[in-house]
Amino acid sequence: MNIVIAGIGKMGLTLVDHLVKEGHNITCIDIDPKVVDNVVNVYDVFGIGGNGVSCNILKEAGIEKAQIFISTTHSDELNILNCMIAKKMGAINTIARVRNPEYAMQSSFMRNELGIGLMINPELETANEISRIIRTPSAAKIETFGKGRVELAEIKIERSNPLVDKTLSSLSKTFGVRVLICAVYRKDEVFIPTGDFIIREGDIVHITASHCEMSAFFKAIGVYKQRAKCVIIVGGSRIAYYLAKQLVESKINVKLIENSELRSMELDEVLPKVHVVCGDGTDQNLLIEEGLEEVDAFVALTGIDEENIIVSLYAKQIGIPTVISKVHKTNLLDMARTLNIDSVMSPSAISANYVLQYVRAKQNAQGHNVRTLYKIVNGEVEAVEFLATDKCKFLGVSFKELNLKRDLLIASIIRGNKVIIPSGNDCIEQDDIVIVVAKNLILNDLEDILP
Repeated sequence: MNIVIAGIGKMGLTLVDHLVKEGHNITCIDIDPKVVDNVVNVYDVFGIGGNGVSCNILKEAGIEKAQIFISTTHSDELNILNCMIAKKMGAINTIARVRNPEYAMQSSFMRNELGIGLMINPELETANEISRIIRTPSAAKIETFGKGRVELAEIKIERSNPLVDKTLSSLSKTFGVRVLICAVYRKDEVFIPTGDFIIREGDIVHITASHCEMSAFFKAIGVYKQRAKCVIIVGGSRIAYYLAKQLVESKINVKLIENSELRSMELDEVLPKVHVVCGDGTDQNLLIEEGLEEVDAFVALTGIDEENIIVSLYAKQIGIPTVISKVHKTNLLDMARTLNIDSVMSPSAISANYVLQYVRAKQNAQGHNVRTLYKIVNGEVEAVEFLATDKCKFLGVSFKELNLKRDLLIASIIRGNKVIIPSGNDCIEQDDIVIVVAKNLILNDLEDILP
């Protein structure tokens, strides 16, 4: 597909990286010529220095032949205007990054009246993900499929975990639950495991199951944590605002520490049920005074990645059950994920998942649409949700009769209200929701599971 991206900041660059790997023709626009030079030198893309709102620049970028136009500049208003002009000039689909909460509440108007196909709010999506973890703290990361009916959870295997040295085929009998370990990260290697795979200490495993089965499994292996009742957030960013709002709505006590007096006053006004403290959230004495040792979860959301990492390590050291840190810089992400921090969040990576999901759906509008897509295991593995239509060529054919691609698993099937962890005797039926997990494969259609 021909895709034009205006604004090559952190989110724009993350999208370039993913979309180039998927084989799309990418044109990048940025007001800073140095940014354009850098991206052109690293990736096989066409770059233009200039303003994405300029008709001449858009024409030079080939906007009339673009299937998708994405605007990720630092200005919401500019992103909206860029998309409107691009749509008028011939772009088939448009995506805008819109971060202001006021605009977020007008998404249906933007879509229906202004023709913006997708509005992405990285801060809101990050807050949603952090909120899910705090409400289900047994996992380092948790995603959902089928409107929450199937969960995809990530946990690290500690020495004391009873899964150590167990084969995957023995789990159902040993623990009495129906779950599937669909991906494993071990010492820089990624595995899509088979039944004879043996779990080792230090493995990071990704598990699919229904919510009830997942909770039962966590209890059986001794990693279940009670739902958080009290949370400290450091940093008064937009993410912090969205997160605090969601948590208090879930009856969780929230204390938010912000360094800026002006920002503290603003947050105190818009978050009346949150205890806002003006102070340095990296100050050890202040954290102890504010009851850090008593909380169930700690979230570091300052604007400085290094501060977030250090204060998170301190929180973990003193025994906070769930510690979450935001890290923007790509070069720090992998390093941070090796440290003793429960969850490391990248707003750019989270937003990229939603854009990729949209792109895949538009790429194959007539087939079995990609309904949900997550990049997991450092982006090397995809978990994709499809709807099986009557056009599927292997409806009713058991999996043991199908020659599936290597490094690919059918992780779950949702059939009505039933969640199936499939075996070789199961099959796909019409209207099933099918969750597929694959390593280093691009799945645009359900039929891509076959060679």
